[in-house]
Amino acid sequence: MRKGVSGKRDLHEGGDGVKTKKKWYDYLWVVSLTYLILGFFNILFAWLGLLCFFIPLIISLAKGNKAYCNRYCGRGQLFGLIGGTFGLSRKKDIPGWMKSKYFRYGFLIFFFIMFFLMLWNTYLVFAGAKDLKQIVTLLWTFKVPWRWAYHGTVLSEGVAQFAFGFYSVMLTSTILGFFTMMLFKPRSWCVYCPMGTMTQLICKAKNNMGGKES
Repeated sequence: MRKGVSGKRDLHEGGDGVKTKKKWYDYLWVVSLTYLILGFFNILFAWLGLLCFFIPLIISLAKGNKAYCNRYCGRGQLFGLIGGTFGLSRKKDIPGWMKSKYFRYGFLIFFFIMFFLMLWNTYLVFAGAKDLKQIVTLLWTFKVPWRWAYHGTVLSEGVAQFAFGFYSVMLTSTILGFFTMMLFKPRSWCVYCPMGTMTQLICKAKNNMGGKES
């Protein structure tokens, strides 16, 4: 059994108050934090964020459950660590309207609209109809210069444009999650996370299909 720096076993307290040994996936928050740091220094690392899109979809399609959200989401762990362990959360219940289907599905639709606009801008750069914009757009509104993080590429500038756009999406969702973490419970972002909503819909559809087949 692995021991920590202090010589004590690496334990954490579960929901029932019983201390259990931490698993490797309990440290995936390090991956999420590293991703944000790498994108600050080299924007092309933003492409790695696609793993956070495809892995949840694959798990939900293959297994019909939300194992990624419940166990492997490093961002959720990061909010839990900052808000819970470091006490930066008010730990209040999230408002009912934020839990509603109308808000969650509406936010998912809005998220996809903005995501496809980002893809369209990327296409225009690939096609040579638009110049590369070395900016990160926060909260879909505030355009922040990010020139220091782009060092050129042997590929099309469209590759870099996608990286800037995708990093904007990832950083924006992190900021939203951070604010809801401070105002409400640490992992309140998980309630209306677009990926969580989408995988939930996939799981429901898959389970319904499985029920009909049986």
